Amino acid sequence: MATTRIATTNWAGSLLEGSGAVELNSSGVGKFDVTWASRSQEANGRTSPEELIAAAHSSCFSMALSHGLAGAGTPPESVETQASVTFQPGEGITGIVLSVKARVPGISAEDFQAAAQTAKENCPVSKALAGAPISLEAELLA
Repeated sequence: MATTRIATTNWAGSLLEGSGAVELNSSGVGKFDVTWASRSQEANGRTSPEELIAAAHSSCFSMALSHGLAGAGTPPESVETQASVTFQPGEGITGIVLSVKARVPGISAEDFQAAAQTAKENCPVSKALAGAPISLEAELLA
């Protein structure tokens, strides 16, 4: 069954001097302030489209990796993924780095790397972001 998620942003003013708030309507978990400065300089307590993309990508990748590992008979004890999305004004998103650390009993380092690469290539958010270079750093914890 398909699902649709909804977020709404209300913006006032010009790009450089204006501000807005993005509300996560589907979940109802909150409303988050956003400005051009929070996107192109320091966050200062506000979010940005790139931070929201990073949140989506890190959670999607973690789910995909966990699913793939479990399907191969080596369910993870833990998966921690950080997504770093780089935004360059005038160019857009110039790169994404997925950094994952996981505890997976009974898996070889090679099989873990292969599972992480498969998750990177096949998670729906990675596919949606295919126009940006995505790199992977995967560490198997003892």
